[in-house]
Amino acid sequence: MSDILASTFVLAVNDLELSKKFFMEKLGFAENMSVDGWSFLSRGACKLRLGDCPGIRPMSDAQDHSWFAYLHVQDAAQLYNEIVENRVEIWHELADKPWGMREFAIVTPDGHRIVFGEKLPV
Repeated sequence: MSDILASTFVLAVNDLELSKKFFMEKLGFAENMSVDGWSFLSRGACKLRLGDCPGIRPMSDAQDHSWFAYLHVQDAAQLYNEIVENRVEIWHELADKPWGMREFAIVTPDGHRIVFGEKLPV
């Protein structure tokens, strides 16, 4: 079986410029490339493609099923503090979970939710 070498998340967004600004200014992503209607972003191993889809139904309408990614991070508490300082909407506050992860979750301007988690020491 062939290995999967990387992953990229593709998100439909209502306002490409607003979403790009959010990911870059609030979450620390960098833009690697842009083409008509698309922005290609990355932070560390996480890659995103934001597609401009004006008028699309917002993911916030999907309630809890609108989370699209679980991102494994090195220091969840440090990242949580960075995100709180940047005034990002928190969906779930930082907490240690019974499945051995320290997690928190955020909401993007389009209502997408991202969960960040760090494996707790055993």
